[in-house]
Amino acid sequence: MSTKLAVQLIILLPLIGATVLGLFPLFARGLRQHKTLLGTVGTLIVAVPFGLTFSLFAQGVDTPVVTSMYTWMGVGDFSVNIAYRIDQLSLIMTLVVTGVGALIHLYAIGYMAEDRSFWKFFSYLNLFIFMMLNLVLADNLLVVFLGWEGVGLCSYLLIGFWYEQKKNSAAASKAFIVNRVGDFAFLIAMFILVKELGSLDFATVLSGAEMMSDVTIAWVVLLLFLGATGKSAQIPLFVWLPDAMAGPTPVSALIHAATMVTSGLYLLARLSPLVLMAPEVMVVIAIVGATTAIVAATIALTQTDIKRVLAYSTVSQLGYMFMAAGVGAFFVAIFHVVTHAFFKACLFLGSGSVIHGMHHVEHEIKEKGYEGSFDAQDMSFMGGLKNYMPITRWTYLLSTLAIAGIPLTAGFFSKDEILFKAFEYGADGNLYAWFVWGIGILTALLTAFYMMRSYMLTFEGSSRWPMNDQIHPHESPGTMTMPLVILAGLSMIGGAIGFPKVAEKIGLSNWIHDYLVGHGDHLGPVAEPDIHSHVSVAAEIGLILLGAAIAVIGVLWAWRFFAKYELGGDELIRSRFGALYRWWNTSYYWDMFYDRTIVRPIIGGAQKALAPFDKYIVDGIVNTLGRISMALSWLFGRFQTGVVQNYALAIVLGTVILIALFLF
Repeated sequence: MSTKLAVQLIILLPLIGATVLGLFPLFARGLRQHKTLLGTVGTLIVAVPFGLTFSLFAQGVDTPVVTSMYTWMGVGDFSVNIAYRIDQLSLIMTLVVTGVGALIHLYAIGYMAEDRSFWKFFSYLNLFIFMMLNLVLADNLLVVFLGWEGVGLCSYLLIGFWYEQKKNSAAASKAFIVNRVGDFAFLIAMFILVKELGSLDFATVLSGAEMMSDVTIAWVVLLLFLGATGKSAQIPLFVWLPDAMAGPTPVSALIHAATMVTSGLYLLARLSPLVLMAPEVMVVIAIVGATTAIVAATIALTQTDIKRVLAYSTVSQLGYMFMAAGVGAFFVAIFHVVTHAFFKACLFLGSGSVIHGMHHVEHEIKEKGYEGSFDAQDMSFMGGLKNYMPITRWTYLLSTLAIAGIPLTAGFFSKDEILFKAFEYGADGNLYAWFVWGIGILTALLTAFYMMRSYMLTFEGSSRWPMNDQIHPHESPGTMTMPLVILAGLSMIGGAIGFPKVAEKIGLSNWIHDYLVGHGDHLGPVAEPDIHSHVSVAAEIGLILLGAAIAVIGVLWAWRFFAKYELGGDELIRSRFGALYRWWNTSYYWDMFYDRTIVRPIIGGAQKALAPFDKYIVDGIVNTLGRISMALSWLFGRFQTGVVQNYALAIVLGTVILIALFLF
């Protein structure tokens, strides 16, 4: 199979799936009952592109292969093609999107089995994958932007999928609006590039960057980073991501693990040679990433909703990735994107399995007449689930150890490499990197603690749901547990693609570095800065041991603390940190701040200033035009007398008028 045909199939199959799953059941209502068939088609439509991508990956890519489909638009000398690029970076991202995406589709067959809009859900999921593939395979920024906006639209549809509940539709609107802020900055950056270079093709942008002034480059990179803060949930635009938990759990896994939130990191890695030409902006990227990482980690410490813990964990881990980009370690950012996709997808799907079981508990206790409050996502009502959901328990535990950075897990290697690169960049004279490294160390400790806390409150200890002596949850079906097992396995071994530099002494290489950055005369698509000061082998080993010790300490600390106190552990933390705890529990009042400074003034101003204009001017013009139309119709209606002689007279008069116009 030719590369062009493979690329066309990779791109088009999810679009075909979205169309078929969205239209056929719409008109043939009987199809809606065949949920297994619909789910299987939706899953295969993503799994096949994964197989095609893997075949391209196995063949190897020495030079980028650009496949142009057709000219999208052309104005004067400016033109944009619908074109896709196959290189090392796009292949890695496509493998993650389609591989993890297919597992999430498989999981959704069981999770959404009882939903009446099952067919529509899979149509949206396929459309989401199609848009994400456009983003990561695009050969120019405008096609990237097409996918960028597409995943924003799909996130709106999926977050608000259960739109009957007002909070869900509000969360979808919030995600859509906040992302538009960052997207506006992305647009401005593209306008500048068109003005300066006359093209948006990656090859032209990167080769022509030297023609632009340092100030222009800095502005372009800063605007692109602002766009990335929206999609990848960084301060100040991170507030939409925790609320995105309103969507079904497979949506949370898809957005948080494999697709949308990694878009910003992909964009910076794709344009890494340009980003390296703006060192001042790299400082901003690193500091924003570090600040986001520590802020989100402290918030996660106080959450009791299992999905919100994971949501803030995602924000924190994305901060880690931007820390890597800010110190020039773009390949490490992509490395952490890959490993994070494994363990975070497993964690979200594991939480969905727990919620699935707890919903059955909720249903049964209500049938028995229980009228008290109960939340199937609140860890306060869980505990002891390891006795009833063993597969979910073990996979959740393994992925928790991976995100904590326990030695030899996937998270250990990628997180250790981020900390090492920050340390190395600081040793090279970039002082801000020391701040990034210090925040990274503290965040790693907090991550290990709050993630083990979520495991302990969910699976260990005593059962805390009502009537726990009579009602018990059960393990999820095979379609849900199989993806969990696969992802947990990848969370354990996935780090083998990026062994640390010191491992070269025993014959182990950092494959992902050599693949993305290149070595010798072979250069990859991802750039890295020139480091003049090298860290000694002893120091590198010391950093590895420090990272391992922090992860182990955080995990054991949380294990012992919550094994002893269970929910009382949260009360102890609250009493010890007081006002600081309230700041964490209320997300540092970010939502309140935006509500008081932006939302209320805009809505209030619109009601006071624009509502009268709309009522008296806009509505007045529309109503006046309507009255004029009615008056004219009444007037012309008077001419319809039904008398043939009058009509003949009108024809004669019209003819005379036309002749007069032609003559004079």
